[in-house]
Amino acid sequence: MHGGENGPRDRPIIRFDDRPTTPISIDGRSARAERTRQAVIDAHIALIRDGELKPTGAQIAERARVSLRSLWGHFGDLETLFSATGAELMRRQDDAHEPVDPSLPLTERIDRYCRQRAEALEYIAPFSRSAEVRAPFSEELQRNRHRYLERAEIEVRILFAREFTRVDDTARVQIVQAIAIASTWPAWVSLRDVVGLSVPDSTEVMKRMISALVESVMAPAPQPLAV
Repeated sequence: MHGGENGPRDRPIIRFDDRPTTPISIDGRSARAERTRQAVIDAHIALIRDGELKPTGAQIAERARVSLRSLWGHFGDLETLFSATGAELMRRQDDAHEPVDPSLPLTERIDRYCRQRAEALEYIAPFSRSAEVRAPFSEELQRNRHRYLERAEIEVRILFAREFTRVDDTARVQIVQAIAIASTWPAWVSLRDVVGLSVPDSTEVMKRMISALVESVMAPAPQPLAV
């Protein structure tokens, strides 16, 4: 498979910007409120990235250099904070994301898509592990999971649209779901944490899974045996 137009394979495809967000300039009290709110979100993200799977309100407030009262004044509960943090993480990924060109040859599309997904999944790994701890008790974190999967399905439908033209709607839905699962956190955490594979080896396994799934809908339908 080819390395793609962005350069050698060892060059990152995605460049994430984890610097604290600078709020839009607003006058007076609104500006202070927005700065505090963003500081809390950035602190929450930083703590999770540092390995704190369940940061407490006190830890977040200390990291953000705000009072605990101020934190809960801006975020009434954890669900509200989870929602804001999830939106910020999604924004950072969107800013860094460059969709793979659907006109590329199939092998190159799969190669670039899988390398891009591997980089994105490694980026969100601390947050996905944190969400696994709290998701059973959080409707917002469960919604975030569905949002990520839905976004993956949309990208898959666009990227492999040419290969899906010969299959019926039911088969198309199933194959899109299968590819999305193969390239999102549930499969990635199994490869990385359960099987213990490296990032390059996990990426190669992902390529094999997706190649097999795409090729399964491209193969001609079996002909009935002549009697």
